[in-house]
Amino acid sequence: MIDAIKEVKQMQAEATTVVNKVQLSDWPTRVYGAQKFAGAGKSNSGLLVPLERRLASFVLPRIPSWIQTYHLTLTAPVWAIGVVAFSYLAKSNLRWLWLVNLMHVLHYFTDHYDGKLGKYRDTGLYKWGFYVDHLFDYVFLCSVLIGYTFLIPERAFFNMLLVLCVFSGLMFHIYLMLAMTSQFKISFSRFGPTEMVVGLIVANALIIKFGLRPLKGSLPYVAVGGALVLGILAFRAQKKLWRLDMEAKQREQRAS
Repeated sequence: MIDAIKEVKQMQAEATTVVNKVQLSDWPTRVYGAQKFAGAGKSNSGLLVPLERRLASFVLPRIPSWIQTYHLTLTAPVWAIGVVAFSYLAKSNLRWLWLVNLMHVLHYFTDHYDGKLGKYRDTGLYKWGFYVDHLFDYVFLCSVLIGYTFLIPERAFFNMLLVLCVFSGLMFHIYLMLAMTSQFKISFSRFGPTEMVVGLIVANALIIKFGLRPLKGSLPYVAVGGALVLGILAFRAQKKLWRLDMEAKQREQRAS
């Protein structure tokens, strides 16, 4: 009787292993393929995307089973608080910015893999994840800019406000286009979120090496450059939406 029970348990374990192998064998389709919820299917043409996809095939199977997609999503406020705290400490010693960079790396990891982990295991919380993840993305963006305000003189605060307005506008553009076209494009040409993280890490390293002058002097250029990018994107978007509206109107007229 005991041997029979052991045999049944062994057969159940083998069956579970086979099912898991079948499920995991098609993970690239689940992670990068078409999604039922448009917000879950990101389009990213950044320079580092091919490397990220190769890295995902190594990282995703090695994330411990007790870590779920929502665990990774909910760590974002922790990294945001760390950015603000370490930036404040950097007022007295710029080497604290190395820990700010560590917060960027940790946020990149959890933000990049939270949704992918859910799709990989087929346990994704698509709508909850979309809302909470992108709300926390905005919180993290604000924490970065708040952190830099500790390092610049008050006369430069207006420039930092302009930078916040421009980057908020870029995020707003992404979500508006998702609503209008069901296409969730998060990169601009060959520049995406990962390239932005790398840029921030390099910028902090340069501040540690050369001091705060590059930060103070670059803010107006960042604001103007971002505004130009936003203007170009908005111009292209309105042309595309105008064309879609006209095509829909013509179809309605032909049908009537």
